[in-house]
Amino acid sequence: MEIKIQPVEPGKRRSKPADESKLIFGKSFSDHMFVLDYRSEQGWKDARVIPYQDFCLDPAAMVLHYGQGIFEGLKAYRTHDGRILLFRPDKNWERFNRSAVRMCMPEVEPALQNQALDALLKLDVDWIPHSVGSSLYIRPTMIASEPALGVRPAKEYLYYIITGPVGAYYPEGFNPIKIFVSDEYVRAVRGGVGSAKTMANYAASLYAAEYAKEKGYTQVLWLDAVERRYVEEVGTMNIFFRIKDELVTPALTGSILPGVTRDSVIQLARHWGIKVTERAIAIDEVIDGVRSGEVNEIFGTGTAAVVSPVGEICYKDQCHQIRDGDVGDWSQRLYDEIVAIQNGTKEDPFGWTRQVPV
Repeated sequence: MEIKIQPVEPGKRRSKPADESKLIFGKSFSDHMFVLDYRSEQGWKDARVIPYQDFCLDPAAMVLHYGQGIFEGLKAYRTHDGRILLFRPDKNWERFNRSAVRMCMPEVEPALQNQALDALLKLDVDWIPHSVGSSLYIRPTMIASEPALGVRPAKEYLYYIITGPVGAYYPEGFNPIKIFVSDEYVRAVRGGVGSAKTMANYAASLYAAEYAKEKGYTQVLWLDAVERRYVEEVGTMNIFFRIKDELVTPALTGSILPGVTRDSVIQLARHWGIKVTERAIAIDEVIDGVRSGEVNEIFGTGTAAVVSPVGEICYKDQCHQIRDGDVGDWSQRLYDEIVAIQNGTKEDPFGWTRQVPV
């Protein structure tokens, strides 16, 4: 598809953050954005890269009333020799389209998403940070833009991509976080939209997350919505447990988001000869294992934080430290390996990275 390019006038470009060591996740945005329109009778049309700007939405836009909206998150990395790499973007496009199908929205061809992102990054390549540990966060999004009331799938949609430079996701950096187990509030239920990356899942998490934050915890560990017994996700991440010499993570049963980093950790661990099991794991098994020492590492995985080690878990008003509360061996090794592949400083044995032609 032909993409129209409208660069920002030189005198109107945004000021880039002066100190990359102080980048805050989600606070700075690049000069341009990609936009694409959909009409049911025409399909996708009018692909364009334009200056970053506000949208003009009708008050009756269906996303505002019925929640038809999905998004993705990935990053662009600058290597030491000046190349720009993406980490497994094909998995993001696959998940984006699975989310679209679940939310009754039109799919976007992966080739077009790659083309759009390449055009956008070519214009905003100077926004990609140079320092190790920083990157350019990329947020593809689709919303129902048709102005209409009535519960049904919309006939008009807006797809767009915005980007912005980011540093560490958590203020703690790569240090153990404390998590709070919620047995009162739930994130998603099987048969619902928990496996789709839709806005509603994140809205549903806010109340419990704020409660946990007030108690001094970084994230919420969600349990299943039916029995409130089985572990599902932690905050916006998938969760892993090292039980003796086995890596265990909840199976994807429809209420858990299939994370790209989750899949990468599973592949890496198996590549190293570590036994990986995807199964139901009860919170009582986790707590008993922490107490006995059999659960000697817990960590979350996600695009934003990559690997986030857990040092303490609180359940039913009792707090439990994992080992001595420090970063575990597997957490550190997995984090180092994935970050090295993302930044092009280590061999990519799986062909996960794609170089952007900028």
